[in-house]
Amino acid sequence: MAAPADHSQAISTTPSHSASVGPLGTLTNLVVKRLFISDDVAAAKFGTSSPIDDPVREQQELDEVSQRATEMGLDPTATVAFFKDQISASKVVQKGDFARWTAHPEEAPTTRPDLGQIRIELDQLTTQLLDELKTTAHLRAEPLACSISLAIAAQTATVLGHLDTLHRQALDVATHDVCETPRHV
Repeated sequence: MAAPADHSQAISTTPSHSASVGPLGTLTNLVVKRLFISDDVAAAKFGTSSPIDDPVREQQELDEVSQRATEMGLDPTATVAFFKDQISASKVVQKGDFARWTAHPEEAPTTRPDLGQIRIELDQLTTQLLDELKTTAHLRAEPLACSISLAIAAQTATVLGHLDTLHRQALDVATHDVCETPRHV
């Protein structure tokens, strides 16, 4: 059995070494970092009774994000939609990892990361994502500019971060609601 892939060097989220470029580069890098952490979540859960889908925990996370968004002056509905996408993208990665490890047991992780420690890292990442959503709020409210910036950021993250097919699919899911859609009255 192989150890889980180490993606810590695959993409850097520090501003001076960001793999993704443009005004949504930092946000996209944080999203990619969260996707790579999903591999660790999968490794922690694989072969245990811990389910990939955990609706109670997911709702707790979304309720907290909604409250924090309101406190930060962000649209809580849009922020919750963004984080629902993060949860869905994480499930894409986890289910993909489970399928690969089930089909190829020799590739399954040999160590089980501590899910408690992973959740601490995810909580810190949530704070960073919220901060970046706040920083990019004006751009994300401009559909055309946001779409162009997101395409550039996602493509550079994919290429420079060497994302495989699974993580590219998850990135598409994770960035679905980055750009706010105009509301018609």
